[in-house]
Amino acid sequence: MSERPHGYARYKLDGCRCYTCGYAVSRYDENRTKAIIAGTWQPWVDAEPVRVHVRSLQSCSMGLRTIAALAEVDRKRLQSILNGRPERGTGPQEKVRPALAAAVLAVEPTLENLAPRTLISPLGTRRRVHALVAVGWPQHHLAEHLAVSPGNFSQTLGRPNVLVSRALEVRAMYEDLWRADPTERGATPAGIERAKRYAAERSWAPPGAWDDDTIDDPTAHPDWTGHCGTTRGVDAHAEHGIPLCPPCRTAAEKRQLRRTAHALSAARA
Repeated sequence: MSERPHGYARYKLDGCRCYTCGYAVSRYDENRTKAIIAGTWQPWVDAEPVRVHVRSLQSCSMGLRTIAALAEVDRKRLQSILNGRPERGTGPQEKVRPALAAAVLAVEPTLENLAPRTLISPLGTRRRVHALVAVGWPQHHLAEHLAVSPGNFSQTLGRPNVLVSRALEVRAMYEDLWRADPTERGATPAGIERAKRYAAERSWAPPGAWDDDTIDDPTAHPDWTGHCGTTRGVDAHAEHGIPLCPPCRTAAEKRQLRRTAHALSAARA
């Protein structure tokens, strides 16, 4: 007995003629006829975007079995799209069903979808640790939270890559600690002050300067003031004694150029 749920596929592939399967086929045929009349019938789409996307996912260390499972499609279907069926003398598929294309294209190489030992950029991991130190978390406390020695913790931050498993652990730690009071977790006032001073000397941005959708973005900069990149942000930096961030440094230079141009214009008048 087939384990497929009752519906169109079971009617066509397993010969089931129960009411549910028959009704599913009837609805399919009705919708198909309407779509053909309306000129919107599209039973097949180009397989190339699917093929490119799968290759891109594989370049991120995602295996074909994982991709198939996430898309809820048969792995052999993906193999046919990529390489065809050599045993049958066929090349890569040129067309696929729209539903399969949509399912595969929806799969993204998120941390949760990558293998735990995949190496990735450490940028987001570093930013999260730096942000916690900036609000007073001593680094040895963060190392204890991750159950690693302070030495290994420092080495992890200094490496050119970080394991996905470690990145997920740091992300979970960040979510747990960024709004917490370090004193309630055993940090001393002196340790907190040292951590803040250490971060300030290195211009490490606190959690409030990052959004969840930018902290992993290599092109993003922390928004220290809520107006960074504008002259208002430049003034806020000065008011609070915060070193200028790159966007505000650019805004300050542009303002100075405008002032210089205005002064020259006034001198000629």
